[in-house]
Amino acid sequence: MADASEGGFGSGFVTAYIGLGSNLGDRAVNLRGAIERLSRVGVLEAVSSVYETKPWGVAGYQPRYLNQVVAVKTNLDPLDVVTELLGIEHSLGRTRTEKNTSRTLDLDLLLWGDSIVDASGVCVPHKRLHERAFVLIPLAEIAPGLVHPVLGVTIFDLAENVDSTGVSPMR
Repeated sequence: MADASEGGFGSGFVTAYIGLGSNLGDRAVNLRGAIERLSRVGVLEAVSSVYETKPWGVAGYQPRYLNQVVAVKTNLDPLDVVTELLGIEHSLGRTRTEKNTSRTLDLDLLLWGDSIVDASGVCVPHKRLHERAFVLIPLAEIAPGLVHPVLGVTIFDLAENVDSTGVSPMR
């Protein structure tokens, strides 16, 4: 269930942090297209730099990803945010087949304010956020002082202590 600490469901605006990734097609165009469509979720507050990253958690070859993180001020509840993100993925050519396959676009709700949510298939904070340099590094760029609501550690500290091998800022 949701914790009402930064707004709770239905009580105003919350900052949602969303991870974006693409490793098929024109990766940069895919990310830009997603950002343009995020007005469906709310008002864009911050956008990280783009990072090129090696695929995470997969066996075999996959093309490298472009990843970034955005902050969006929203009055949607987490389930509605995820529904909108799935629609944006679909509108930009994402088809879901197997888990962890290459994709034109992947959008993940990483954090919804400082709430903890585990309802209707939505789990926030993202269960593997603290393990993934490809989202921690760009998230730390735009919200270093943000505290992980389960671990009680800042995003900056998590990013400093994660293996960042294979994560490079785009120049």
